[in-house]
Amino acid sequence: MTTGKKENDRPEAEAYESVTPESPASEIPQESEDAPEDAPASEPDELETLRAENESLRDEFLRAKAEAENARKRAQTEITNARRFAVEGFAGELLNVRDSLDLARAVDLNEGDSVVERVVEGLELTLRQLDSVFERFSVYEISPEVGDKLDPDAHQAMSLIETAEVPANHIFQVVQKGYRLNERLLRPARVLVAKAPTEDPPPGAESS
Repeated sequence: MTTGKKENDRPEAEAYESVTPESPASEIPQESEDAPEDAPASEPDELETLRAENESLRDEFLRAKAEAENARKRAQTEITNARRFAVEGFAGELLNVRDSLDLARAVDLNEGDSVVERVVEGLELTLRQLDSVFERFSVYEISPEVGDKLDPDAHQAMSLIETAEVPANHIFQVVQKGYRLNERLLRPARVLVAKAPTEDPPPGAESS
């Protein structure tokens, strides 16, 4: 009886061992020694660096904006002064012309026949001075001749004249000279332009 009981106890032990076997050491999870830390310590430093760079860029932008505004104001001042004093040199040269005209006006008309000659000489001198000023400042005269072809870029037709003396669309008479500054037109020459005369209907012809 005793032997039989021991034999019954052994299978129970074997069954217990098979149910709860020991797991190998390799399968037991262990904490890794190289586990990453929660947050890198360099993040605050990087944030401060970005803030410093942003502040530097902001300062550079404000300085560039201020310089651009100052340059705009200087340019505006220069433009204003250029408009106000653009004719300073030209006006200074015209003073001599004005002086010559004052001298011509001061001539005593009761001095006799020589007065006319003196006035004419003074006018010629004044015109030469004025032409010299115009040449110095690149102001050129536009003075077409009778018979020249009409140039719409330099001439202004004041009226049409029926005539056979001058071909149609050609200048019949110069009313006023024109002027240009370098290549820019200051004033066109004012002219009368010829057109072909209208043929008179034969005597006795009925008008339509």
